[in-house]
Amino acid sequence: MHFKLIIALVDDNKTNAVMDAAREAGATGSTVINHARGEGVDVSKTFLGLSLETQRDMLLFLVEEHLSRNILETIEVVAEFGHTKGAGIAFQIDVEDAVGVAHQVEKLTTVVEEEL
Repeated sequence: MHFKLIIALVDDNKTNAVMDAAREAGATGSTVINHARGEGVDVSKTFLGLSLETQRDMLLFLVEEHLSRNILETIEVVAEFGHTKGAGIAFQIDVEDAVGVAHQVEKLTTVVEEEL
């Protein structure tokens, strides 16, 4: 079984909704890294030296490759990336190898067979 790593940077007020939607779309779990900072095309504004940027969470999903595109598109919709400037970003990368995922393989085998 082959996996992809989906990395999503979302506003912290959307974290739970994105995690729930990703699970519904086939993700079997996630890791959340709180208080991530980033900068896009436009530089963040400040007020009296204090940053006005919103807090972001980094969500990591290790997902089966046949389910990854649907999960990625679901994250885009729920996090409103296409509608709101600076709402965040999500992308996927290939995972060459992974250990500690035997329980996921057991659960995903039937799901992937049904998809194919």
